[in-house]
Amino acid sequence: MDATPLAVLDLVGVAVFAATGALAASRRQLDPVGFAFLAALTGVGGGTVRDLLLGRTVFWIAQPTPVALCIAVAAAVFFTAHLVESRYRLLLWADAVGIAGYCVLGAARALEAAASPLAAILLGMVTATFGGILRDVLAGEPSVLMRKEIYVTATLAGAGLFVGLVEFGVPFWPAALAGAAACFLVRAGALHFGWTLPTYRSRPGRPV
Repeated sequence: MDATPLAVLDLVGVAVFAATGALAASRRQLDPVGFAFLAALTGVGGGTVRDLLLGRTVFWIAQPTPVALCIAVAAAVFFTAHLVESRYRLLLWADAVGIAGYCVLGAARALEAAASPLAAILLGMVTATFGGILRDVLAGEPSVLMRKEIYVTATLAGAGLFVGLVEFGVPFWPAALAGAAACFLVRAGALHFGWTLPTYRSRPGRPV
C-alpha cells in the first residue's frame, strides 16, 4: 500500500479535527494558546493512540508537520470563528467529516502494520473517535459519545467497509472513498434525522 495516500489522509484528518478543537475553544472564549492546545490535542489525539497500540513511532513526533498544521488551523479559527452563527452545529458536522476520513486512515495504517482485519476495523474506530472525546472532556462540551445519535457505529461501518473492500482486492482510493462516504452518510443521517440504535431500558420494578 502506497504511503503517499495515507500521508494525505493523515493531514486532512488532522486539519479537520484541529478545526473542531479550535471551534470548541472559541465556544469557551479561550486565548490563542488555548486554541492551539485544543486544536493539537484533537488533531493528533486519535492518531497518537493508534500508533501507540501498533507499536509505531508516533506520527507527529517523527514529522512535526501535523502539529504545525494544527497551530495554523487554530490561528485561522481564532480570527474567523465569530463569523459562524452556530458553532456547535458546525463542530458536529466538521467532526462528521473528520471521523469519516480518520476511520479509514486508522484502518489503513493498521493493515499497513500487518494487523488483522478485525483489529484494523477497531483501530479505525479508535483513531476516529479518541481525539473528539478528549476535545469534549477538556472543553466541557456535551460528549459525542453521550449523544443519542449514532456515532461510534458510523466509524465501524466506514472502517469495516474499507477493510472488507481491501481484503477483496479493491484498490486503495476506491475502497477509502467508499468507506469514508459510508461513515459520513451514517453520521449525517444521525445528525439530520436523529438515527439511533436501541438503548437499554430497565424492566419495571428492577433497580437501575
